[in-house]
Amino acid sequence: MKAAIYKGYGAANVVKLADVPIPQPKADQILVRLRASAVTAADSMIRQGVPRIGRLFLGLRGPKVTAMGTQFAGDVVETGADVTSFAQGDRVFGETGLNFGAHAEYVCVDQGGLVAHIPQSMRYEEAAPLCDGPLTDMNFLRNLAKLQPGQHILVNGAAGSLGTAAVQLAKGFGAEVTGVCSARNLAFVTSLGADHVIDYNTTDFSKNVGRYDVIYDTVGKSRFQHAKPALTPDGFYLSPVLSLRLLGRMMFGNCFSRKKAKFSATGMMPVNQQRPLMQDLLGRIAKGQLKMVIDRRFSLDSVAAAHAYVDTGHKRGNVILEIG
Repeated sequence: MKAAIYKGYGAANVVKLADVPIPQPKADQILVRLRASAVTAADSMIRQGVPRIGRLFLGLRGPKVTAMGTQFAGDVVETGADVTSFAQGDRVFGETGLNFGAHAEYVCVDQGGLVAHIPQSMRYEEAAPLCDGPLTDMNFLRNLAKLQPGQHILVNGAAGSLGTAAVQLAKGFGAEVTGVCSARNLAFVTSLGADHVIDYNTTDFSKNVGRYDVIYDTVGKSRFQHAKPALTPDGFYLSPVLSLRLLGRMMFGNCFSRKKAKFSATGMMPVNQQRPLMQDLLGRIAKGQLKMVIDRRFSLDSVAAAHAYVDTGHKRGNVILEIG
């Protein structure tokens, strides 16, 4: 089968397509014929080995696992002897985690892993990114912020994969939503349900003193100290992008201020903690509170080009690999 691999950290051109054996499922695994995968900002960061603290898990001098991609959607084509939750022909989506391997034609996943049936109303390309932006957003909005109806949340990077889902999900939580994006995306973010939009090129959201209960920086481009004036006295600053500055703030600064900075590595949480988030997310999809935004589609043969496009930082929603 064809699979994307990389043997060293670097730009998009380190991504190569290789012929590798089709994996064989163990007794408690399913073999999935992939139909779609997502190329995410996290994939780009992993490929580049940034932030460097992440290399403690990925490999100090180079990647320990050369397979790429974590988000997938496809069809179950084979099941192990002990599998009871899935059957051949089931449409499934999920995440491979640190095993990677989702930028390929086939992948094996544990039946007890982060994998679920695709909602009947969703296409493969819509389901593939669900465990990236939307699931991360559920963790940050529900677990970290404990977002309540009537609260005011600002979403920085509102046009990206996390941002487009966060705007919609925050509205589903009953919050008042302000989206921060470029001028070309103002109308687009409004169409997702944002109550207010800010062009980051012309307006500094931190000048809105004491306005936001939650500031959710989905792209990690702001700093807590810069955003702090815009928070309410007990407000939260959230970011899924960990930096040494943010880590220091959480370890030392949070003890001396009612305004808190928070981070969580959603993809590294135990599956039993991610599953309730997934079930909540699927329930909200059934209620029409989330529609996936697809920016561009690439073939598996063009996976390096997909990475290069993600690297521009200008994607709107999700970038999808169409496989098979």
